[in-house]
Amino acid sequence: MQKEGRILCRAREFSLDATHRTARQGQKTITAKRTEEPQSEGGPLGGSGHVASLDESHRSVAVGSGGVFRRFLAFVGPGFLVAVGYMDPGNWATSIAGGSQFGYTLLAAVLLSSLMAILLQALCARFAIATGLDLAQACREYFPRWVSLPLWVLAELAIIATDLAEVIGTAIGLQLLFGLPLVWGVVVTALDVFLILYLQNRGFRYIEAFVATMILIIAVCFVGELILAQPAIAEIAAGLFPSPEIVTNGAMLYIALGILGATVMPHNLYLHTGVLHTRAYDQEKGGRRAAIRFATIDSSVALAFAFLVNAAILILAAAAFQGSGAGKVEDLTDAHALLEPLLGSALAPILFAVALLASGLSSTVTATMAGQIVMQGFLRMRLPVVLRRLITRGLAIVPAAFAIISYGETGAAELLVLSQVVLSLQLPFAVIPLVLFSSQSEKMGKLRPSRWLLALAAIIAVLIVVLNTKLVWDFLAGNGGI
Repeated sequence: MQKEGRILCRAREFSLDATHRTARQGQKTITAKRTEEPQSEGGPLGGSGHVASLDESHRSVAVGSGGVFRRFLAFVGPGFLVAVGYMDPGNWATSIAGGSQFGYTLLAAVLLSSLMAILLQALCARFAIATGLDLAQACREYFPRWVSLPLWVLAELAIIATDLAEVIGTAIGLQLLFGLPLVWGVVVTALDVFLILYLQNRGFRYIEAFVATMILIIAVCFVGELILAQPAIAEIAAGLFPSPEIVTNGAMLYIALGILGATVMPHNLYLHTGVLHTRAYDQEKGGRRAAIRFATIDSSVALAFAFLVNAAILILAAAAFQGSGAGKVEDLTDAHALLEPLLGSALAPILFAVALLASGLSSTVTATMAGQIVMQGFLRMRLPVVLRRLITRGLAIVPAAFAIISYGETGAAELLVLSQVVLSLQLPFAVIPLVLFSSQSEKMGKLRPSRWLLALAAIIAVLIVVLNTKLVWDFLAGNGGI
């Protein structure tokens, strides 16, 4: 009996050893697969300890394995979040100033900015899906701290400049529709945090649906405005071709760079690389290639649609103000007041005010998400949405209220245009890291962009740097429009 007991004990020990060896081998196999899978199609998924972009919504939107069209529909949405940058209140200020002063000439700047945005957002989609990181995470991961920390500060300043335009634009919209004093309208904008909290609690798809609805309202309003304005089609077509005067005329260059900053917004690059991680796409083999294709189509279609809306703002200003001899108009309130007598319809100013309010409300949602992505990516910390929103909005409300109290509505209008030029000046600090990371095979793997795409992106980065340098030089020499 003792001998049989010893045999049973040894058999049991042998069985346990075999089980442990099998488990260890299985764990090694799983670990190896996890390490190899990202490298087979794309780059590494970042270092240890990084916080997921928008972690409460990370991979919350199911993509599924159905037909191509059904999977594509799962990717529709992020492009419209990015497209809001084409029609935020700051964009209105630059487009109305450009259209009223220079007619249709700056339509070329709108078109060029739109093409730049489509290409850069396509690069964002490829980068995010290939690496599994957003742009803020990549900057922290691959840059030394003495580089990444200043980039974080600049990204936060870009978001504050964006928020400043939204504060002023929303306040003007409230004043035009409900007669609320501008200063009180600025204060009321702080309450939009409750709208954002409500949408986030409902789910990420509700945020996208809200933004898409606001864009549709803006588009419908401007279609009505253009029908009333009856712009000259031949002059519109001529304005789409660039004129040398855009670069040689300091005042025109100032507005053109404002349009560029309002269109290719720095925070949009961080935003797009973050919101794509809300999609639960297949991480293996062709899954990420399909995700890149769907995400690129989504952003390109949304931005092409937004170009039409963005161009409509400038066309309306050119037809209604410059065409009638009203001259330069920078103040959105003045633009609203002039529409009825110039277009001969009481509906025109109402459509203008509704579209402006919809623009401010939709933009505030995307700016908040971009702020969360930037803070989580660069600092690996997450503030509650309420606190994050109140801090950002507080930093925007103070200068807006000061400008309104000190200089009235004219000061608010000038601050609105200036905020967009500030965005343009900060744009290279987001574009250059994106192009740099996207060009490196060790990060992108087999999903690295083609050479022609990288070449175009590099040309865009150089062009932005050159134009901004020209603007600063004109300012220092006293020849610019700043």
